[in-house]
Amino acid sequence: MKLYNSPFAPNPRRVRIFLAEKNLSVPTVDVDLARLDQRSEGFSALNPFQRIPVLVLDDGVAICESIAICRYFEEIQPDPPLFGVGPLERALVEMWQRRLELGLLIHIANAFRHSHPHMAQMEVPQIAELAQSSKPKAVEAMAHIDRELGSREFIAGDRFSVADISGLVALDFARTARIAIPEELHQLRRWHQALSARPSAKA
Repeated sequence: MKLYNSPFAPNPRRVRIFLAEKNLSVPTVDVDLARLDQRSEGFSALNPFQRIPVLVLDDGVAICESIAICRYFEEIQPDPPLFGVGPLERALVEMWQRRLELGLLIHIANAFRHSHPHMAQMEVPQIAELAQSSKPKAVEAMAHIDRELGSREFIAGDRFSVADISGLVALDFARTARIAIPEELHQLRRWHQALSARPSAKA
């Protein structure tokens, strides 16, 4: 088993944090995105979408997409549960994971991918207007999340989950995309600081 990884991209980091929370260790193979190694024939055979991470099992089966990889590890090692316990909690975790991924992380990623000069070869064409329009959408999502966090410790309830991992990675990546967390979002800042203090955040 091995995990195709990048130390700089947000999605592989979600998997690394998940593995750290599970106390699991998986050998990694770093993919040089700047050199466009993800477009090589060998990597494209693993993932024709040319995205990381990819988990390759011992029998050669390749699992792509961060959350799919995390679900695989949740099934083989259920404790601690990071996708929720019971029907309601699992549904809430799924809901917030989707909201943080599609409502926050994607806007932050678009702001970075469509504006940074080093991304010009990877994001063809870069659309400056998309980068600019994504920033206020990310800040709007932060405000929604801040309001929700006023009533609970973690985003999906009282238990740390994969949704919190997506939130942590998104907010950390916001710095790279030059999107500041507004000072008045005290609950969001409290949550971000608490997640950043977890040992897994260093993964």
